[in-house]
Amino acid sequence: MTTTLLAFLFVLGVLIFVHELGHFLAARRLGIRVITFSLGFGPKILKFQRGDTEYCISIVPLGGYVKMAGENPEDPRSGSPDEFLSRNKWERFQVLIMGPVMNLVLAVVVMAFVLAQGADQPAFQDQPPIVGMVEHGSPAEKVGIQRGDRILAVDDDEVDTWDDAYVQISTHLDRDVSLRLSRNGQTRTVAVHVSSGGKSDMVPLGLLPDVAPVVAALRPGEVPGDPAITAGLHQNDEILAVNGERIVFKDQFTDKLKEVGGHEVDLTIKRGGEEQHVRITPAKVGDSYMVGISIADATKAFQPTPMEAIKLSFVRNWENSGLIFKTLGGLFTGRTSVRQLQGPVGIAQLSGESARAGFRSVLELMAILSLNLGLINLMPVPILDGGHITIMALEGIARRDFSMAVKEKMLLAGFVVLMMLMVTVIYNDLTRISWVERLMPWRN
Repeated sequence: MTTTLLAFLFVLGVLIFVHELGHFLAARRLGIRVITFSLGFGPKILKFQRGDTEYCISIVPLGGYVKMAGENPEDPRSGSPDEFLSRNKWERFQVLIMGPVMNLVLAVVVMAFVLAQGADQPAFQDQPPIVGMVEHGSPAEKVGIQRGDRILAVDDDEVDTWDDAYVQISTHLDRDVSLRLSRNGQTRTVAVHVSSGGKSDMVPLGLLPDVAPVVAALRPGEVPGDPAITAGLHQNDEILAVNGERIVFKDQFTDKLKEVGGHEVDLTIKRGGEEQHVRITPAKVGDSYMVGISIADATKAFQPTPMEAIKLSFVRNWENSGLIFKTLGGLFTGRTSVRQLQGPVGIAQLSGESARAGFRSVLELMAILSLNLGLINLMPVPILDGGHITIMALEGIARRDFSMAVKEKMLLAGFVVLMMLMVTVIYNDLTRISWVERLMPWRN
């Protein structure tokens, strides 16, 4: 719990600080007086004064603000050039745009840093999406998708890799999706419902790639009788199946050993490009059944140069931006379920999971969230930066400033939209907490 909270505060704190810093630096560069720079909302728990600006941390850590002199029409104004509304629209635009821009820059920089560290990535990620396994009872099995089928397109969007397929499918949770497949040289199309409650963490349809876990190392002495050594397993053997049932990831192998208990099993392995069968009997160690090996998912090394990391970061963020816009567009057309939206609790859970996976995962999450924050703040919704920019643009087109009554109505509409969105994401967050969901009879 402590790890989750600290990771959440760290990630959110950095994102808010960078966003507000963009507004602050732009205002100071133009000579606009900044009254308050706050991380968080509500009562101030820590503050100090430097020059004309009060810097503070407030009790509610779900945002922040930069208060500028003469920022709102109802503020006391002297007409001084250091007041926000005394500056022309182009200068005000620069102040408003720099918050989202700083978040977009942070996303690129952090992602480039993460990529530059190098890592082992899933071996199947950039491979053609050829089905290696269909989970039993999954939506994919119910519509007749088979091992060896090649996914050509998801809802008419062509996919070249498993990464492409996962991205496209993940935008259709709780919706029907059309898959165009190739089987034995023939093309067919199936319609399948994508359930957010699917068994697989990889694809809710139950489609898994054509890879296999490998024996990373033999561990003599760890298990009574050393079953792996006795059976003749070697390091780097690929484990294709257990008792004839295909497996793709290491967790499936572990689950199969639990199912069979201490009974002998037939392992289908691949060694030197040839398939072989090995008989092995797991031994009980504590509450688990083991065979004396370290097993790992199929991966491949990834180590870009600094320039390649920067280029890949731009590509990754561009692709993620397309996914964000597609998801937002799907909310309006009904193709995307609102259940995909996450709020503070969901972000906190992701932060905790990332923290347990390592600092690299925390940074990767930060880059993704920073991109989301930057793009969402550019949306033309009053109250958001993009909404204020849109109002200024409309005033420019009309060649006159709107009255306070008109602006207040626009801001009220934006506030209503944001409150509806907030209620939705908080509800979604609560449904992800098992004990809370049990208190919701309509979901049981």
